[in-house]
Amino acid sequence: MEDYRDVPAGTRNATNVSPSYAAPETTSETEAAPRPALGRLDAIAVIVGIVVGAGIFRTPSLVAANTESGLMFIGVWLLGGLVSLIGALCYAELTTTFPNAGGDYHFLTRAFGRKPAFLFAWARMSVIQTGSIALLSFIIGDYLAQIFSIGELSSVLYAALVVIVLTGINIMGVSMGAGTQKLLTALEILGILIVIAAGLIFVPDAAVASPATPHTGTTSMGLAMVFVLLTFGGWNEAAYISAELRSGRKGMASVMILSIVIITAIYVLINLAYLNVLGMGGMASSDAVAGDLVRVVFGEGGLVLIGLIVALAALTSANATIFTGARTNYALGRDVPFFSFLGKWNEKTSSPVNAFLVQGAISLALVGLGYLTRNGFETIVEYTAPVFWFFLLLVGVSLFVLRRKEPDRPRPFSVPLYPITPFIFCLTSAYLLYSSLMYTGLGALVGVAVLFIGVLLLLALPGLNKRVSNK
Repeated sequence: MEDYRDVPAGTRNATNVSPSYAAPETTSETEAAPRPALGRLDAIAVIVGIVVGAGIFRTPSLVAANTESGLMFIGVWLLGGLVSLIGALCYAELTTTFPNAGGDYHFLTRAFGRKPAFLFAWARMSVIQTGSIALLSFIIGDYLAQIFSIGELSSVLYAALVVIVLTGINIMGVSMGAGTQKLLTALEILGILIVIAAGLIFVPDAAVASPATPHTGTTSMGLAMVFVLLTFGGWNEAAYISAELRSGRKGMASVMILSIVIITAIYVLINLAYLNVLGMGGMASSDAVAGDLVRVVFGEGGLVLIGLIVALAALTSANATIFTGARTNYALGRDVPFFSFLGKWNEKTSSPVNAFLVQGAISLALVGLGYLTRNGFETIVEYTAPVFWFFLLLVGVSLFVLRRKEPDRPRPFSVPLYPITPFIFCLTSAYLLYSSLMYTGLGALVGVAVLFIGVLLLLALPGLNKRVSNK
């Protein structure tokens, strides 16, 4: 009998699954499954759109404050691109060998079994992905509130509206979601190019700062890398669209590598622009480096422009995060009866409608939590970081496990310099897990507590435990 774990989520039915894992009664909705509907440009737009978000307008000042010179400042961004490329190479092997809409969930299932995979899916649904959506929505809300205020609740209302509208767009179908993503990514890149041009081409000669001018205070190369790698975060979302790429398995590797190269080039150029106009000292003392840059070049009128660009960048990332996040919830619903309502794929729209709705509801709840703490952005960052890096580390380890468990499995792309490359990836993830616990506060504890609720679900629900523990 065929091992049900070798069948992509969403394509199994009662004839190819053992009786104890019989699928729900078939309907046109439950039998429908992800189909190859995305081109390479679509996939690149999703990855670039997720990674190149609002972080590049916030973290450079923190990186500058922890580096000693302009050369080191640019060097850590190049190093961040290299580390991300190493991770992308590891994911390229996993996604081309095991393409599946469940992404990391599918890799962890094959490597470690159902229990760790369930905990990941639970964490992604309740902490990682929904936290990222809430975080990005807060950024959009904050900037839109500055441009057009509708009262004291402007920021949270705008944030909630972003979640509702983007979720609705993606429910309308994969073509609508991917098309929206390409448009938003194009507009976002255009906005970033304006900032780059302002800092490297149009800036008055008298306004050019000395990049070598040092800033005062202590520096930390390690802490600088934490902020850089957080800014690069999100490229792993490609795993969730691997089963929907028209160019097939080999195309996924080129998509991931090309995306990282594009992202690194964008980051280096925009940081060169910051460095050229503000210098190291100016960046280190700035709370909004992009705003300070456009103020120097265009005057106070440029602040509205940068506000729109930052909001657009966050909107692009939020849409891509919503698009990929529902895929894990869908895979969880296909595998665990308790969450079976999530595992329904709408054939007409080619989207997991219920998974989108649940993800949107949890994201709205986290927006409310952020508002209640009066420190929404920082709270959600702390909430998501430790859980995210823990499971990214586990995915890195899964590459070693799957090489050992399934050595004869065809691998269209094999990570170069194995085992050195995946070891570096795991080491980096472990370091960021440590840093996210050491440098964050109450939010991190709440995120870990929510993950622990998933452990309690395994223990408290016999039917769930039976399903995820059986192989």
